[in-house]
Formats: sequence, C-alpha cells, structure tokens
Amino acid sequence: MKEFYSQVNRKTYHIVMLMIIVLMVSGLILSTTELNGVYFGYIIHFICVTILSVCLWIYPKYETHFFRKIIILFEFAYFYTLFFLYPETWTTYIFICLIPTLSILFFDLKVFYFSFITNGILIIITFCYIVLIDKGDKYSYLHHDILGNLINIIAIQMLLFLIFHLSFSRMKKQQLYYEQLQQSERLKMIGHLTAAVAHEIRNPVTVVRGFLQFFNEDPSFGDPIKRKFKLMIDELNTVEQITSQFLTLSKPNKDERPEKVDVKEVLQSVTGLLNSYAMLTDNQIDIHIEEDCIISINKVEFKQLLMNIIKNALEASDVGKSVSVIASRNNNYIEIKIIDEGSGMSEAEVKSLGTPFYSLKSNGTGIGLMICFNIVEKYDGKIYYKSSKGNGTTVNIRFSATNDQ
Repeated sequence: MKEFYSQVNRKTYHIVMLMIIVLMVSGLILSTTELNGVYFGYIIHFICVTILSVCLWIYPKYETHFFRKIIILFEFAYFYTLFFLYPETWTTYIFICLIPTLSILFFDLKVFYFSFITNGILIIITFCYIVLIDKGDKYSYLHHDILGNLINIIAIQMLLFLIFHLSFSRMKKQQLYYEQLQQSERLKMIGHLTAAVAHEIRNPVTVVRGFLQFFNEDPSFGDPIKRKFKLMIDELNTVEQITSQFLTLSKPNKDERPEKVDVKEVLQSVTGLLNSYAMLTDNQIDIHIEEDCIISINKVEFKQLLMNIIKNALEASDVGKSVSVIASRNNNYIEIKIIDEGSGMSEAEVKSLGTPFYSLKSNGTGIGLMICFNIVEKYDGKIYYKSSKGNGTTVNIRFSATNDQ
C-alpha cells in the first residue's frame, strides 16, 4: 500500500477496501441481533467501523507516517472491541493475533514496530484479564489451555516478525536495484550527451591551438609574447584533457595508467589558479599540507577533481570567509579536507550530491560533481560530505598512500 501513483493501483486498492468496508458494515448490522439492542459497546463498534472505513478509503491521498499510525490505532480499537464485545465469537481471537499484518502492507518499519509492540502489550493485558477477572466465564475456549494459547499467539507474532523482515529486506533490495537501473540509464544518456558536447569543443580548441603553435614559432614575435603563447597552449591542452574526461562517461579509458602524484604540488598549483577567483568575492584559501603525501592517480584528473571541489567551496562560502584546504597522511591513506564557511546543506541534499542533473546552483547541471565522484571511484578512493544548515560543509577525500620511490 506504499504507492498509489498509477490509476490501476488506485482502482485495485479501492475495490479491495470497498469489500473490507462492506464486511465490516455487515458485521455491524448482524451484531444488532446478537446484542438485542443498541448499547455502549455497539456505539463504540459503530464509531470504529465508521472512522476506520473513512481512513482506509482516503489513505491514498494522505500517505504519511502519522496517518498510518491513526489507521493502526483504530484497527486496534476495532478488533479488540470485537473481541470483548462478542466473546462467543472465538474467531476474533485470530484477528487480534494478526493485527500487525496490516502494518506490513504499509512498508513502514517504524509503523510495524509500533503495531508489533502495541499488540504485544495489549495481548498481555488481555490474557491477564482472562486469567484474573474472567476466569473462564466468557472465554472458556482460551481459559481451558491458557498457557498453550499464549504460546501460540507469541509464535504467531514471531512468525509475523520474520515475514515482515524477510519481505522488507527483499523489497528494499528490489527498490535499490530499480534505483541503480534508473541511475544507469541516466548515466548512459549523459554519456552520449557529454560525448557529443566534448567532440564539438575539441574542434575549435584544436584550431585555436594550431594557430597559437604557428605564432609561437614565428620569429617576428619576441620571447615575452611567446611565453604568453606557450601559457595559452598549455591551458588549451588542459581543456582538451578535461574534455577527454567527459568522453570517459560514455567510454571509459581503462588503458590509462595512473602516475605518482605529489598532493602538495598539485594543491599549490590549483589554489594558485583559484586565488584570483576567490578575490572576486573577498574570499581566501588557507592551505595546510604535510610533506610526503604521494598518491597514485592521473595528474590531470586529480587536478580537475580538486579544482571542482575547491571552486564549489568558494562559491558556497559567504563573502569575506575563507576556505581551508588540509592534506595529511594517516597511516596508509592520504586525507584531503576542503572546509567552507557557507550556509551548509540538509541531510537530503547531501545524499543527492553526485547524481545527474542535481545541483544547488541556479545555473548548475551537476555534471561537474558527478565527474568528481567518478574520478574518486575510479582510483578506489572515498569522498564524504559532512554538512548541516548554517554550519558550512566539509568535504573529506581519501586515497591510498603511495611510497615515493
């Protein structure tokens, strides 16, 4: 009963609920002959049938945890009313044993535990009443073998507990598989898109780089100008390498071998490039890097990873605040922390990071961070986000350490 988004599911649900409501109303009508009139118990029975019928009918419009608990509470009231109001009808004993089954249909772990524990308490109270007060007067079918019946009802509760956890675990796995399948389809679509975009970027970059190489070899230009040409050529080479990373989304290059990279050298290079960007918003980058931080990774990809993460931290920071970049060696891995003093993120926002088309920026696409996650995963690293609203964000990146030999 978790999803009612399709018309078929809604129709099936309402047909089943209509049958249940008809049965409850039929029992209410037949009970007038058994009770020989309208008494206080009958009024309670009528109220329970009415409220439970309305709640079950409108549930698809109010799929909330609170509303599920309301349904469960009135379910308890209804079945225990039947049990105490009609003691001669021994089948009501079966119903109170199976009350938690309705909570199983909600696919809600907390509601099931609430129903399971509540029913356990009520069963204990009920059996105390039968033993100490009733003493076999009305519930003789239970009193004759009170211990056996108690053991049976406990066994039924354990069986329901087992059924719920097995089905809940299986449904969770199926849900995870479905989400992974959707994610795979999104990545496939993005791979085709980025491959096309990267191809279109490469063409003009190749032309511009060709002309710059031609001018760089022209003797009419002086050395200062040629140094600028060389700098522009190097940056265009970086652009081409980065566009190649977009192509890996659709066709990863598994033959590419990692190299030993000095984390300190790359971080100083990246922060040096981003310092001017930080100055635009009166921010600054504070770096604290230990020596002997060597990892095995493609240098361009590592530079791209740090550039994206630090740039995001600068954009998230308030004006005048600083971004801290800390790199250290802890046992057999290198840990890099990027800490900003921005507005932070909620738990739901943190969980969505790295997914296609998800971005907290007004003009963001989420592809940049998704590539970062892919780079970290490619080299068996780990990336963690720790954030809360109003307390900034800490990005923790870990890679296995490599000896500098």
